[in-house]
Amino acid sequence: MIRAAGLLLFVVSSAAAQTRGADGTFPQPHVAFINANVVDVRAGVVRRNVVVVVTAGRIVSVDSGVPPTGAQIIDLRGKYLVPGLMDAHTHLDNLAAARRALETGVTTARSASVGSFRDVALREMSKSGYLTGPDVLAAGLFVSPNLDDAVLADPSLGPLIAGVTGPERLRQLVRVNLAHGVDVIKTRGTERAGLPQTDPRQQTYSEAELRAVVDEAATKGVPVLAHAHGDEGAYAAVRAGVRSIEHGTYLSDSTLALMKAKGTFLVPTYSTLIDLTESGGDYDDPVTRVRGMHMLPRMEDTFRAAHRLGIKIVAGADVGYTAQSITRVSHEVANFVKLGMTPAEALRSATVTAAELFRVENRTGAIEPGLEADLIVVEHNPYDNIRTLQDVLFVMSNGRIAVNRLQFGKT
Repeated sequence: MIRAAGLLLFVVSSAAAQTRGADGTFPQPHVAFINANVVDVRAGVVRRNVVVVVTAGRIVSVDSGVPPTGAQIIDLRGKYLVPGLMDAHTHLDNLAAARRALETGVTTARSASVGSFRDVALREMSKSGYLTGPDVLAAGLFVSPNLDDAVLADPSLGPLIAGVTGPERLRQLVRVNLAHGVDVIKTRGTERAGLPQTDPRQQTYSEAELRAVVDEAATKGVPVLAHAHGDEGAYAAVRAGVRSIEHGTYLSDSTLALMKAKGTFLVPTYSTLIDLTESGGDYDDPVTRVRGMHMLPRMEDTFRAAHRLGIKIVAGADVGYTAQSITRVSHEVANFVKLGMTPAEALRSATVTAAELFRVENRTGAIEPGLEADLIVVEHNPYDNIRTLQDVLFVMSNGRIAVNRLQFGKT
């Protein structure tokens, strides 16, 4: 135990994960992390032997003082306190998937579309405290030419069962998403890579159609993300004003230059292409495996060119965190280092840079007073060993203790 300001404080090396209150929600306890090595993602440095105080879901202080009276003490014993990770491209649509994401350190996830507006429900349950996280930015239904069974999500979608093409039908689908309170709209510039019968370079929507999506979303201040592997579809999407290009495998120098000029973000989902080439995981088809083999080097070229230009790159795992998924956003961060980012740049791609993309930079993304208490603990310094992010020992989301494996760390 330690003595502070005349008060004996009992130090616990491992705090139990929280249990539900009488109203079914999880509490946001008054907590002081002591002996913490705080990873400052903005400055790219580690602040040693820091006390971080959390109250009512927010970070109150980050300094070298003594913990306040009444706080639950969590002694990190020199482990590293890192902002919770953000996954910019997920397909979370059930409670088990949300839990899997949380257990790997994801405290904020941006949806890239799911059926039946389940991401909206997950967002609201997490916000209300019925889940310990993660926070979800919901996208609702994919604004894509063929809705298939997604038309069953809302009776008003009946007229779109024959297809979603042309500016007016696209606006109609965007309006349905907006009516369900989504945070972001997802559309496409090209076909998919993960289906053997499609060519990911094939353009699907014209610039005029994509502009209709962007303009309609803007009526509610909602940004648009665009799935685009091929260059023509991506170029049209950037010109139309989307906030981010997802994937971007075949981007040309001219498209990248336009992205830089317009401030368009890139979410490369590089790890998904690795999944295409390997057995198991979310993709396991001979055609897509061969395709992945030629897409990987193209994506590596695109990534390095975007990085040289200073385009803002954000980490996204592009999985639903299903029982079969073998990719996590921590893998994407490690791959960014392999592709030429510094560990500090790579970590920012899943924290403050992601927060900027999500427009929540004043709410979360760093360990600073006033921000939400979205925190993870790892054993080693991620600036020395970025792969330490793959073994998360502790997760706090919105000040709620969601995961606690501190007893398994070295003391």
